Amino acid sequence: MQIYLGLGSNLGERRHQLGIALEMLEERGINIDQRSPVVESPAVLPANAPAEWSRPFLNLAVRCEVSCSPMEMLTLIEEIHSTMGRKNREPSCPRPIDIDILLWGKERLENDDLIIPHPRLHKRNFVLTPLISMKPLLTVPGLGKKTLIDWSKELSHHIPLWMGILNVTPDSFSDGGEYLNWQDIEPHIEAMIAAGVHIIDIGGESTRPGAKPLTQKEAWLRISDILKKIMIKMQGNPLRPLISVDTYHPMVARKALELGADMINDESGLTSPKMIKLAKESGAEWVAMHQLTLPVDPEITINNDSRPEKLLHNWLGDRLDSWQSAGLDLNRIIFDPGIGFGKNHLQSLEILRHAGKFRDYGLRTLIGHSRKSFIKSFSINNDRDLLTVGASLSLCEQGVDIIRVHDVPSHTAAYLGWAHSVRKK
Repeated sequence: MQIYLGLGSNLGERRHQLGIALEMLEERGINIDQRSPVVESPAVLPANAPAEWSRPFLNLAVRCEVSCSPMEMLTLIEEIHSTMGRKNREPSCPRPIDIDILLWGKERLENDDLIIPHPRLHKRNFVLTPLISMKPLLTVPGLGKKTLIDWSKELSHHIPLWMGILNVTPDSFSDGGEYLNWQDIEPHIEAMIAAGVHIIDIGGESTRPGAKPLTQKEAWLRISDILKKIMIKMQGNPLRPLISVDTYHPMVARKALELGADMINDESGLTSPKMIKLAKESGAEWVAMHQLTLPVDPEITINNDSRPEKLLHNWLGDRLDSWQSAGLDLNRIIFDPGIGFGKNHLQSLEILRHAGKFRDYGLRTLIGHSRKSFIKSFSINNDRDLLTVGASLSLCEQGVDIIRVHDVPSHTAAYLGWAHSVRKK
């Protein structure tokens, strides 16, 4: 039986507690075959809760294969709770670990001790975001045809995943040449992890205007040693960030997946037969980005008489038909409208303002706007990182699933301040 569990911790060393709980589940014969990224959220508290209960949670979800019954699983969970020191049974109190059964296949169960599916699954962003990261088109038994993404659109906000940029290039528009050596790269990675990054996106080829295209061999040589070091660094970390490789070369994508990469950020939009075949066979996550030229040619843009939003919707609709015909699992495809790729400044801003609407297609949406030239039009202030943070909070409000940025620590800090103060519906 395939089931989903939700885990949370807001007392003690939260990430460590989650890791221990995962180990204890596996020691008891629970086969965990997929894990979501770890997200942070404010505690859900009653109006009269003690002030010391206001401790933010770290949350994740796991997909498991089990042979036990729901009630046997509940007994196992209670044992883990007790072993890890959970004493206060008050639902809203701080706790070192909290494990809930979210889904049990297509089954429904209700008795005095257990309700499946979890009755608040579709009303909690800290449950929906982890589940959506694994299977966005999943429906909840007893709740009709709405998918998890559909339910998330009804909340006051959807928790985003933060994708941190690591460009190991000499010529990227913003940080070219900064991260060519491991002694410079490792502290950058550690800072992103400390800030709560969910995905690290490794790019080895600049696509800025005027950039020289690389051959597949050149592109692979640019990132191969760094990717190997990163994968070694992540070994033994059950809660590590996902590793993405930013490439439009099928050979680079294949080799990256062989080394253990979790995601391919495909700037060519998942249009080539080789990439489609690889996406189907690999089981990896795949970002499909819209663009008109690679590298960017500033002279080739969407016609000024055309609304970029409408053009992108048409392109995405056509691609969906193509991907479904090829047998791709749409749960694993993420759409990136490609801000700055064939769009002028005003068109990029228009896409930014309506980014959340692309989720209507059932796909997760990724936005990569960080430090791009259209940001300069926002203010005479030339600090593109600050301007990017402001734009990112708008993307949070729109429910964008993945936000790709250079300065992860500033973004996660600003997001948490916003998330704690946003008015709940």
